[in-house]
Amino acid sequence: MSNKVHVKKGDNVMIITGKDKGKTGKVLEVSPSEQKVIVEKRNMVTKHVKPRKAGDPSGIVKAESAIYACKVMPVCPKCNKATRVGHTVSEKGKKLRVCKKCEETFE
Repeated sequence: MSNKVHVKKGDNVMIITGKDKGKTGKVLEVSPSEQKVIVEKRNMVTKHVKPRKAGDPSGIVKAESAIYACKVMPVCPKCNKATRVGHTVSEKGKKLRVCKKCEETFE
């Protein structure tokens, strides 16, 4: 199985399935081996945390949980819509990502 993911860290993405469907957020972390991403302030779960050292906080903490990368779509910065990603090669030989809706390149 290929370990490529269509989104990168720092991308603005829209969640297309689940309890956060239609909401957008920034990708904080990408795990290509698991095919998962962590989106800022989305897919929140509660964790019961034990204090590990003296002075560490304990109790119930809210944290972002991983979500499968196939359940998010990048948002084009120009047309501001969730879109599929195409690829093209620039004149300098650099591979660029392209919005399939407005044909605009983005990083």
